[in-house]
Amino acid sequence: MLPRQDPLAPAKEREGLPEDAAKEREGALEDAGADAPLGPLWPPSGVGIPGTPPSTQAGRQDTAISRTALEEDAAGASRLEGAGPPRPLPALPEPKGAISSPRSGRREQETQQGCGEDNQRDASASLVWTATPGMLFQKDRQTSFHPLSLSWVLGYNSNLAVHSMMDGEDRVLLYVSSHTAVIHDVLGNRQYFPQGHMNVISCLCVSEDRRWVATADRGPDALIIVWDSYSGIPVRTIFESHPEEGVSAVALSQDAKYLATISAGAVQRVCVWKWTLPTEKPVCSTELRPEFGYQEYLIFNPQNPYELVSNSKTQVIFYLWGDAGLQYEAPPLSSQTFKSVVGHFSQSVFHFNNSQALTGTSAGKLVVWDAVSRHTPSKELQVKLHSMKAAKLVPMEKDSLTVLTVFESCIVTGDVKGQVKFYNGELQLLVCLSHSTVGPIRSISFSKTPPAPPSASLACSPSCTASGQPFVVRNFILSTSDATVLHVATDKMNFEKVMEEAKKAVNAVACHPRQALVAVGSHCGLLKVWDYQEAKYLVSRIFTEASIRCLSYDPEGYFLAAGFTDGSVYILDAISLQSSCKEFKFSRGPVTHISFSHDSEYLATADEKYSVTVYKRALQNGGRCWEHLAGLHSHYKSIRSILFGVQLDSNQPRLLSLGEDRQLVEYDLKSSSKDHLVVLHRDRIEQVAVPLCLAWYPQLSTESFILTANNCYKMKLYNTTIKMCRKTLLGPTYGSPLEKIQILPTTSTVDPQKRYLAYITKDKVGLQILPADGNPHKSSAFICHPDGASDLASSYDGRYIFTAGGDDCTFMKWEVNLNALDAAASLGGEDLIPFYSLLDGGREGKFFRELEDYFYYAQLRSHGTDTLETRQVSTHIPLEETPSVMRAMGFYPSEEKLEEMIHEVQFSKYVDTGEEVTKINLGDFIKLYINHRPAFGLSMKEIRRAFQVLGYDNENGDKVIDRGDLLSLLQCRGEPMSEDELAQCLTILLSKRPGAGGSELDTYDPSGAAALTEEDIPEEITAEIFAADILGLPIAEPEKKNRKKER
Repeated sequence: MLPRQDPLAPAKEREGLPEDAAKEREGALEDAGADAPLGPLWPPSGVGIPGTPPSTQAGRQDTAISRTALEEDAAGASRLEGAGPPRPLPALPEPKGAISSPRSGRREQETQQGCGEDNQRDASASLVWTATPGMLFQKDRQTSFHPLSLSWVLGYNSNLAVHSMMDGEDRVLLYVSSHTAVIHDVLGNRQYFPQGHMNVISCLCVSEDRRWVATADRGPDALIIVWDSYSGIPVRTIFESHPEEGVSAVALSQDAKYLATISAGAVQRVCVWKWTLPTEKPVCSTELRPEFGYQEYLIFNPQNPYELVSNSKTQVIFYLWGDAGLQYEAPPLSSQTFKSVVGHFSQSVFHFNNSQALTGTSAGKLVVWDAVSRHTPSKELQVKLHSMKAAKLVPMEKDSLTVLTVFESCIVTGDVKGQVKFYNGELQLLVCLSHSTVGPIRSISFSKTPPAPPSASLACSPSCTASGQPFVVRNFILSTSDATVLHVATDKMNFEKVMEEAKKAVNAVACHPRQALVAVGSHCGLLKVWDYQEAKYLVSRIFTEASIRCLSYDPEGYFLAAGFTDGSVYILDAISLQSSCKEFKFSRGPVTHISFSHDSEYLATADEKYSVTVYKRALQNGGRCWEHLAGLHSHYKSIRSILFGVQLDSNQPRLLSLGEDRQLVEYDLKSSSKDHLVVLHRDRIEQVAVPLCLAWYPQLSTESFILTANNCYKMKLYNTTIKMCRKTLLGPTYGSPLEKIQILPTTSTVDPQKRYLAYITKDKVGLQILPADGNPHKSSAFICHPDGASDLASSYDGRYIFTAGGDDCTFMKWEVNLNALDAAASLGGEDLIPFYSLLDGGREGKFFRELEDYFYYAQLRSHGTDTLETRQVSTHIPLEETPSVMRAMGFYPSEEKLEEMIHEVQFSKYVDTGEEVTKINLGDFIKLYINHRPAFGLSMKEIRRAFQVLGYDNENGDKVIDRGDLLSLLQCRGEPMSEDELAQCLTILLSKRPGAGGSELDTYDPSGAAALTEEDIPEEITAEIFAADILGLPIAEPEKKNRKKER
């Protein structure tokens, strides 16, 4: 047995901690249920996870410490789609640009396993033990090993608190931007991103010593993560804490040993966690009744960690937890209680010197709650919860109280007028701080640094203090609901603006074509230009008339055009943001897209009313100005993109627009005149899919292409002249299709035959290597804005990508590492290896063997099955056999799709050789099959959607199609079938032959087809009957039961 040593000896040596205090702290650990540590491994005072022995912490299997031990930005790694939250991982960081599967749209994280993993985990744990305040920004920033890494965030969630982590020489703030927390060194102009959430962070809290930060989110796979703010390492991740809807509120106890959460579901659950212990279950929990309202604020009693209080707008709830579980009481309070208006509750706190609690209200009052039976904190908790009741309703002011907190011996309030008031324990006003620029207060966070002693020269305004005596309190950080953060120096009563961000959705972003400048526009009318190299704002302008929807710089960088929600268009000077001419208002609705021509002679916009409007530069009074040329209602559904290009045979600009109506429209700018916009071509480019974005494909071959992406996860190349589809490719499949695409500008070091595409999906930003060929390893994506990305831009040198987050009010800068993307593509294999993995079972699977059999059978068919001559086995099949093999493999393309496939192969070498291709080998066939087949196969959801559109409700409330209507639709709509073709297909599908038997298609007798149809097809057809009984597709068991009931 080891000799017992003083576990706090190192702490005493470093801090001179009194022996009594050391014993007291050790006793606190025992009270918390932690074993007393042995030996000299106990960390210095204030270091390490509270209430946890070193052996437990270093070896914990559910923390994510080892994820980030060896690199500065590892804790800031973006969560990947399907990658899962931070679990115990090897010490080497995971590659963020991992391989994706186009079948599932999920990421496969690569992990490295080795015998040294435990030692490395111990080393990473030591980073937490030895971390000190300010250490986070002392590390040298290392090059990221990922194709995209978050470099800077502008904007924050103004609905959540902003916390002061450090003050003085190092002014450090903590706030939330979308799905990441941001630790922002304001004076040093640096940011650190504790990343790990897939959803927008819904709540956060900070321990009293500012060491531990807890973040939580709402949505699928919601997480609770506890971070060490000194090192930036996630030390605890709680999975599936509230699997229903995630977390609405989180709180840490005063000693940071306990964590409390409230779920965000319709029926809310309150849980208390001993987060330092390796368990996935809470210590205790309870469900709340829905009539209590949505509880969104939660706090521990600083004097007693076994007591909590939460409130909704209408109900305050008090909790007591211990061995008897979690008990709660919801004392009633209404306007009748004190014969006075109460208002809605905002925040609640426990009084600092007695058993009372306080709640602020929208009526400017404080509710004083008092305990009917006093409760003394002890380890032996009472089984029965003491009663709390509303004792007083104290009017404090006329304005709504938005913030209520207790700091040292003061009760502090913040209101909608921007006033911060300090009261003593008897609710007597001590001081009032206010400033004309401060809006409704959202949070107040006091500095860790104690205030300086009062100076004799300190002036106190009688209007701001109740007694006229000097009042000294720590500096604090104010955040307001209009997205402004201020630092308040109480010694000088100085309000210093730290941040002023967009208070509404950030919709637009545009990069300067020649300088390190980016413009950001928001729904509140705020336009800012930011130097992204120096990370500082240069100039801003507020438009009060309407909201900014889109932005674009001209190619020379002289003008910045902005489109607004009221249909107006402003052309601004790119440096000063002053208007270059009077605003235009010719659009019929909100302007959604705006773009300049390559020679800056034309400006085009698209609006929500499906119109394209063109403006032109002209000479007027000896100077150049802009004038309206013409507009045209050119689409009948939303316009997804407008694009300027250059004519192949001249330097004249060309203009195209792409709409959800599947129309690609090209305009004749040369022939257009005042109020008359001429259409040169109008092409329908999709049969079923909806095109979503458009770009000029780089000149990587002799032929010139236009690149589009559609909602079926396909990218298509169209000849720029004849608009013929030349290639269909499987695009990135990361949960949602590509919404916007942009070719990354070239650099001198890049291979001229290799280019890169930047894109955003609904919630991710990514990169794709060009030329595209359907290889999934050539793309990579990262979560950027879980609630939806609204815009995308790339820097002029291709080193950075910028994304706007729409409703999350944030704007993100991503650093590009093309070498990492190339490395990931190389690791995925060459030639056909990446494509084999996309086949069911891979290269050695049954599916591939069947494909080989069908391929060779197609050779037999092409030579004739009845010949007795010696056959020449080939590696190719005739091109005309391709449709038969595709159908044999379970892929049933339309006639138009088949024609596209044939033409894709037939003319693949025509531009270079002038010859048509007449045969295809197995490798090319596999690529053709993978690129053209549905990305996720056919689902019952799609069939039901068709019945929703085409069918009607029967007596049972099911969507059905009449048998006669179905046969009529098949013969008249879409690609119509002849009566004989329909009869032949139905005969084969229903596995019966009314004629004289036989297995060949040409032996059936159509005379009995009508009788067969009436016999085997019911009069009313549901989606399940159509899929299972007519098409013969396998369906899930519940759907089979429903089908039996219907029949």
